[in-house]
Amino acid sequence: MGYVAVTGGQQAIENAEALLRYYRLKGGSRPLEVEQIRDQMRLAVDKVMGEGSLYAPTLAALALKQAEGDSLEASLAIRAFRATQSRRYYAMALDTSEMQVIRRISATFQEVPGGQILGPTRDYTQRLLDFTLLKESDSELAAVIRELESRFSEGEMPDRFPKIIDFLRRENLLAEAPAGNPHIDDITRQGIIFPCSRSAKLQSLARAETGSMMALAYSVSRGYGEVHPYIGELRVGYVPVYIDRRELGEPVYLGRILLTEAEMITSYTGDDKNSQPRFALGYGLCFGHNEIKAISMGILDVSTRSRAMDKTPAEDEEYVLYHTDGIEASGFVAHWKLPHYVTFQSTLDRLRAAQSQSKERGDE
Repeated sequence: MGYVAVTGGQQAIENAEALLRYYRLKGGSRPLEVEQIRDQMRLAVDKVMGEGSLYAPTLAALALKQAEGDSLEASLAIRAFRATQSRRYYAMALDTSEMQVIRRISATFQEVPGGQILGPTRDYTQRLLDFTLLKESDSELAAVIRELESRFSEGEMPDRFPKIIDFLRRENLLAEAPAGNPHIDDITRQGIIFPCSRSAKLQSLARAETGSMMALAYSVSRGYGEVHPYIGELRVGYVPVYIDRRELGEPVYLGRILLTEAEMITSYTGDDKNSQPRFALGYGLCFGHNEIKAISMGILDVSTRSRAMDKTPAEDEEYVLYHTDGIEASGFVAHWKLPHYVTFQSTLDRLRAAQSQSKERGDE
């Protein structure tokens, strides 16, 4: 059987695209508004912004609507859009100590300066279906909002909270990550070369897929590695963004963005055994509210600094960075849906030839 070219593909593709729209609308419910997705599916929006590597909540919500909730497809659309935009300025380094905190916890110290701020979280709730959400009226929602705003408007949070890990630094209990090259690489314009710089590694992890990062962080936490992590501090909040305009003589404030930051403390340093024993610090930072991603990033930041001879997958820097980019991974896995007629026929011919030779030799 030889290779046969596929014909009539253009019309079939157009019909497939038309069916996508039909399947989204055929139920007859009201079309979702982008504003609704942005406001009420905020965690999905934040996930898309992080993996798409663009802080744009409205565009991320639009991408989710277009992709019918497929976060990888939405992230791909966002990253593709990002690639078409001109880059006019570079933001100055963010100072997360200026974060306007909405959530702040530590799993290493019970009593911390400023207190534990639980914020919006499901950590302490039962994971049970809330059937009241099946039917919500506008009047009920307005009443709930009024009640909650009156409850949480009392008192104001401090502008700043002290960094918990600074207390460990003062006692010389914390080994800082290797300084490396002060130049900040840009992985969106240059490919990663291994061993890569710390800036390239953190950029790659910051836009990696949450689930794949979680799986690798889970593996190293279960014992497939040398890292036992603790959350020194986990923060969620708004951080101001500035650009440096030297001609104006001072930085220009652009606005603020929501970030999640995780500072992970581990007993493994990766330093020489003769050096002073200290904790190691793993750092995680991502767009929006995505605690699992930030924690996983902090764990992998430390694990990939391992100097072990026989490294586990989560300790191998190249393995981690190449296999956690959801868009790269989904693209490669999805490409198997494309025609592979020629390569399969070649494999089939070799198998038939091998079977024929086996029969001639009298093999079973």
